[in-house]
Amino acid sequence: MKFKEKAFGYLRTSSKGQIGNDGFPRQRQSLLRYSKANRIAIIQEFTDEAVSGTADALDREGLTDLFVALKSNGVRLVLVESATRLARDLMISEIILGEFRKIGVRVVSADGGIDLTVGNDDPSGKLIRQILGAVSEWEKCALVQKLRASRLRLRRAGKKCEGRKAYGNTENERSIIDFIRELRKGGKSYVAIAALLNEQGTTSRSGTKWHATQVQRVLAREKRKLESPKTFQRP
Repeated sequence: MKFKEKAFGYLRTSSKGQIGNDGFPRQRQSLLRYSKANRIAIIQEFTDEAVSGTADALDREGLTDLFVALKSNGVRLVLVESATRLARDLMISEIILGEFRKIGVRVVSADGGIDLTVGNDDPSGKLIRQILGAVSEWEKCALVQKLRASRLRLRRAGKKCEGRKAYGNTENERSIIDFIRELRKGGKSYVAIAALLNEQGTTSRSGTKWHATQVQRVLAREKRKLESPKTFQRP
């Protein structure tokens, strides 16, 4: 199956009793059904166990880790089973959704396919958004400290929290780069190489057509890699 989009999944149980029962399994199945039906690849899952729906984002390790990953991995979609899995308190919900909006991330409920980050004309929600809009920062210092601690925790656990790797990280991308280099050695211009890649149906990492500037950047990066001094490790 060819996926249209990548996403993160967020699961939350509000009591210890749900952890061992059908809390996470039920939510996980709901997300999988929705992602399969809409050709979405869930590449990572974040969870908060026995955390109240009235707790704000800074009191949830899983949700904080999710924000860290979103700000460094390029994923722009989060799936939840329902709006209540994100928060039950309306004020908390609007605060959290407001943070997602700031970084351009959509939050979709799997039970109805509703984009929770789209603003609506609900009077209560509208009033809360207006109040929040008057606040210049949302506990900025505490948030920075939480995100820093989250990064350290992820690194210690051996999990990735860095940004996207440069083009050429996969075997398929390496073969495309080799093809581009051969074309360049044969005297092809950047424009001609991009046109040939597009004619063959080869898309860029984002799934869009190639442009001359992209070809130039890829070749320039490869040149820098070859020219950079190699480091040797002691046996």
